[in-house]
Amino acid sequence: MISDERWAELLETRATDPAAIAAAYAARRRRPLLAPDGATFIVAADHPARRALGIGDDPFAMADRRSLLDRLVTALADTGVDGVLATPDVLDELALLGALDERVAIGSLNRGGLAGSVWELDDQDTAHDVAAIVDHGLDGGKMLLRIDPRDPGSKATLETCARNVSALARAGVTAMLEPLPYTTRDGKAVLDTSDDELVRCVAVASGLGATSAHTWLKLPATDAVDRVMAATTLPALILGGAPGPDPDTAFDSWRRAMAVPNVRGLVVGRSLLYPPDGDVAAAVATAADIVHPTR
Repeated sequence: MISDERWAELLETRATDPAAIAAAYAARRRRPLLAPDGATFIVAADHPARRALGIGDDPFAMADRRSLLDRLVTALADTGVDGVLATPDVLDELALLGALDERVAIGSLNRGGLAGSVWELDDQDTAHDVAAIVDHGLDGGKMLLRIDPRDPGSKATLETCARNVSALARAGVTAMLEPLPYTTRDGKAVLDTSDDELVRCVAVASGLGATSAHTWLKLPATDAVDRVMAATTLPALILGGAPGPDPDTAFDSWRRAMAVPNVRGLVVGRSLLYPPDGDVAAAVATAADIVHPTR
């Protein structure tokens, strides 16, 4: 929990000492992406910057920043959580709170494809850029790669992701791509749940950039996860997706995915930070046990 005193200190620092953010990053104690058991568990919190604030029936669940940070601090306090993926504002705040020490910190680049916008699949870099990721000593950069062959916006997103993959690789930093097939229905971008299309997206993502040496994938745990992962040799982390009414179903799908050889862990956000029963620590602990069963 973030105490009232610590919260007031954070707000005061925000207003009076902007240089404190760079100092916090410089002082951060870093660690490898993978834990000693060869797996990693990352908590994600980059949804708000894409205009996606809703959880279930509450369209503004993630709009309360203190609540979001409180949940993240709770999650990161679990020793089975290896790190966090977020936009600059959230990572800056976690750095100021001292919550990034001995944790992996991954920046989020393209948040410009705002949810519900007519340009949603033309996903511009509006958050981190490669230079900031390197300058702040972050451990990776994540990109959302939504592909709809019928939407011209996907072309610009492909080109942007390819440039970022190349630039991150030159810096020796992990590039995390989240390739997802999309279609347009009633003028809105909608996830295509076809395994065939997901396999095609994985094939495209694997070939982006001048080298794949530092590329990781972030993929859903479909019923055909073995087939999806067989389309690449790249390491992958399983994403959590939108929270559902039955968390056990998600946990079971993650357990099945973790049995695939090139699946190395989880990147989960809303499902764990906003569980149906409100017990963040318990939800996070269950996921951590899936990734690190011998911890």
